[in-house]
Amino acid sequence: MTESLEFSTLLQLIDERSAAFRRAVAAARSLDAPVPSCPEWTLFDLVQHLGRGQRWWAAIVAAGPAEAPPAKDAAEVPRELEALLAWYAESNELLLNALREAGPERKCWAWWGAGVSPANAWGVARRRVHEVLVHTYDAQLATGAVQPVPADVAIDGVAEFLDTCNSTPAAWPHEAAIIHYHASEGRSWLLALDGTGAWPAPLTDDAAPASASATGTAEQLLLFVWGRLTLSDLKIEGDQQVFEQLIAWEPEE
Repeated sequence: MTESLEFSTLLQLIDERSAAFRRAVAAARSLDAPVPSCPEWTLFDLVQHLGRGQRWWAAIVAAGPAEAPPAKDAAEVPRELEALLAWYAESNELLLNALREAGPERKCWAWWGAGVSPANAWGVARRRVHEVLVHTYDAQLATGAVQPVPADVAIDGVAEFLDTCNSTPAAWPHEAAIIHYHASEGRSWLLALDGTGAWPAPLTDDAAPASASATGTAEQLLLFVWGRLTLSDLKIEGDQQVFEQLIAWEPEE
């Protein structure tokens, strides 16, 4: 892992970002408003997605170690704004309560089990921080009131994405490459891609030269790896095709 926020900090961030998410939704003129960063989704779809996700991960954490996750809650979600926001607040509290009761070290199922991030309550809390963070950006974008992402949280978000979404033992199907992400706040990360998979690599003096690099603010890099910004929004150097291959890659483990 390239970052390590305290468990209590992660829980606080989930709570704070969820409050910002609810405020953004409450300010919307209509729950049918389109979400530009999530094509074909309305604001209602976004709330439903995030709330159901909070409930599912609450059940996963509560179940403890398991070979497979519990079934997702398919109960109908209220469509009236006030009731929907109350349902989401309850969903978020279910997750926070499950995480508090479990403690950071409790193991559980996680789809990134073969990656760098641990399959435990700490890893779930970290993943949910950034899920809520990015979907808060989506909601704010839909309502025309985007607020800056805190730099320290965005920095951890880039690292978390590499530790989960870009961490896999599935063989990289192209020529071996190294990607360098550099945040203008002074943090950098390497991602190595080869026959052993895709793995965050230590940024040392003797590290191999990067095949391609992307530079921007930590917020820009976070939104880029989550698919909210494009290559044109960053300063790209080296072989841009490597980024294009990574974006298109759907590894099978």
